[in-house]
Amino acid sequence: MPPCADRGSGDDPGAARRERQARQKDRSDLAQHDVTDKIAELVTPSLEASGFELVRVMLTGGDRPTLQIMADRADETPISVDDCADISRVVSAILDVEDPIKGAYTLEVSSPGIDRPLVRRKDFERFAGFEAKLETAAPIEGRKRFRGRLLGVEGDDVHLALETGEAVIPLAAIDRAKLVMTDELLAAADAAQPERN
Repeated sequence: MPPCADRGSGDDPGAARRERQARQKDRSDLAQHDVTDKIAELVTPSLEASGFELVRVMLTGGDRPTLQIMADRADETPISVDDCADISRVVSAILDVEDPIKGAYTLEVSSPGIDRPLVRRKDFERFAGFEAKLETAAPIEGRKRFRGRLLGVEGDDVHLALETGEAVIPLAAIDRAKLVMTDELLAAADAAQPERN
């Protein structure tokens, strides 16, 4: 066998390259997670002092990434465009001083929307009774994707009513979750809107 023939990953010459790329992506994801955690730590006190709650910080894109700050009003009333502008000013001032992102980026401030992501424990409690989609990092009882009516949180577990029965999913296992757009959700969102003249 020629000296280069033993690739260590079977006969697939691309396996080693894919493995290196996967390791690089994992390191990049960890670094990105560290940055978003740092940003959340920096902006949360000022947002809370201004009457808002941080829902999620997300950094996406490559050469010129987009930093998404998703926030909600602390009083749970619908967030307005003026609120987003206020949040943008608060966050921009902090990020200009602290500079946690190397290079240029685009700041995007948004509300969670009607079919909002469920990120915090209180989101799963607040929206009990509504339909949601959840995805876990690892399979639970042979599956990673769940869709059903949120029943709430008990201890560290989210309870979800499925067509086949009740699923109990540890909060720590949930990778992604969001509300499903339904007539019931739309009606609740409409009822929460302030009256327009």
